[in-house]
Amino acid sequence: MQTTAEIAYFSMEVALDARMPTYSGGLGVLAGDTLRTAADLGVPMVAVCLLHRRGYFRQTLGPDGEQHEAPEDWPVEQLLEPLPGQVTVAVAGRDVRLRGWRYDVRGCRGHVVPVIFLDSRLEDNDEAARTLTDQLYGGDARYRLSQEILLGVGGVRMLRLLGFGGIRRFHMNEGHAALLTLELLEEQHRGNGHNGVGEQEIEKVREQCVFTTHTPVPAGHDQFPLELAAELLGRGRAPKLRDVFAIDVYRQVLRSDQRFAPPRDALDHDLMLNMTYVALNLSRHVNGVAHSHGEISRLMFAEYSVDAITNGVHAATWIAPPMAAVLDRHVPGWQADNYSLRYALAIPLAEIAEAHAVAKRELLEHVLATTGRRLEPTRFTLGFARRATAYKRPDLLFADLERLRAIARCHGGLQVLYAGKAHPADAGGKALIRDVYAAARTLRDDGIDVVWLPDYDTALAAKLVSGVDVWLNTPLPPNEASGTSGMKAAMNGVPSLSTLDGWWIEGHLEGLTGWAIGAASPGDGDDAEAIRARDAASLYDKLEHAVLPCFLDPGDAFLEVRRHAIALNGAFFNSQRMLQQYLQRAYA
Repeated sequence: MQTTAEIAYFSMEVALDARMPTYSGGLGVLAGDTLRTAADLGVPMVAVCLLHRRGYFRQTLGPDGEQHEAPEDWPVEQLLEPLPGQVTVAVAGRDVRLRGWRYDVRGCRGHVVPVIFLDSRLEDNDEAARTLTDQLYGGDARYRLSQEILLGVGGVRMLRLLGFGGIRRFHMNEGHAALLTLELLEEQHRGNGHNGVGEQEIEKVREQCVFTTHTPVPAGHDQFPLELAAELLGRGRAPKLRDVFAIDVYRQVLRSDQRFAPPRDALDHDLMLNMTYVALNLSRHVNGVAHSHGEISRLMFAEYSVDAITNGVHAATWIAPPMAAVLDRHVPGWQADNYSLRYALAIPLAEIAEAHAVAKRELLEHVLATTGRRLEPTRFTLGFARRATAYKRPDLLFADLERLRAIARCHGGLQVLYAGKAHPADAGGKALIRDVYAAARTLRDDGIDVVWLPDYDTALAAKLVSGVDVWLNTPLPPNEASGTSGMKAAMNGVPSLSTLDGWWIEGHLEGLTGWAIGAASPGDGDDAEAIRARDAASLYDKLEHAVLPCFLDPGDAFLEVRRHAIALNGAFFNSQRMLQQYLQRAYA
């Protein structure tokens, strides 16, 4: 087995194949795009993830939009190659054995990036241990922390077992893998023949580690009660953590009640072990995932140096076949060199129009087959697809139903396609799906067709980003760290109508690559209702006076926007540019 790799990429989720539900959303999709790009560029990388035999969950929706979840089992043995050997990780005082499975990501020039999936479903494990790698983001805090121990500690041990000895950078894609730093510290201890933690050992670990933080939302940063952490990790490891705190008191790993706290006894019941701070404290390079997110992260983590590398997407994966065929004719070599997408400005507008028409027909055929709803291919169609949660505001479009009805009457009707899952524990997210269903029923006789497509996955995402006319995104700033669905849409000639948050602050050129909703940040003193009312009014104004008139204009205005979205957004917001920046600024 090929074991040459210099960069080890750790992620709790990764989207590689539509048949493998080892992801929940954008974080995993980004991981998959990163690995595909590493394979294309010949980067010596290996990746580590948990197997998630039962996936995230299958989503079904009741007649009123009630979300129901079911496990999503998949044929592991058919899609992955079993690897020899096992490693053992102590969790709560018992040994958990892990085996590895391999999936090869093959690039456009034949280079392979292996992905190692860790699996605890072994006969030698007890029943509880066998299920620890099964469910992505499932269970309680004990289950989640157990998974993070297996990913971080077990992942490093598995790489060593398999012979990946030349790794010089460990990249943590979010804080879920932060405990790999603990295993690296313990490797230093074993090598030095003592159990203490000194500045020299810490610096050696920092030199190896890279950390990407993905969220400005507090709930996105995993933290666990220290008593639980001591129980699961083993109390013998608590002194090591305490030593790290004492050596560098300004690098805070522990945080309590959303306030920075000075180091105290690692078993203090009032403190939490925050995985983001573990990774921050033990990484040589830290970055956010858009320029605005980098700024926010520097405010959140003021003691740390935080870079910004804006996310990108894998063009060859997300550009639909009809548009890819057009690019093949006019921009040969675009898959190997995404920067050349800027030459899309020379593509005849009629070919862009026809390619999009084919993608739209295919999307609407899917809608008919899965929901029984027949939509019109000539009618303006908005797309909105992402995790259903409060700050994404999927219901913003329905803030003023009378205004929306008036817009639809004046412009020949409106179609809106939704998709997305709410986390099983997110009651508010589930309520938002029901709210959209209720609005859809209310508007159905007013020339406004609203459809929520169930069980959002990468296959459905590919249809949506290429087939709708405009991509709608309404997060409440500054909660969107980056967002990548709009990047995928842009590469297909689908412009965005979005609040100025995340990547859209960088990608937005008004009337050229799409349109902006509201302002980049709430006004001073504005309460939640005022912000919502302002953004809803801006959304309606842009629809009524900019987007729909452009779409319905008999000339080429809307096609020009399509072409500029490909040439300007596509040429920059791709994962080739992103990974090259990691190579230059994080891995070098």
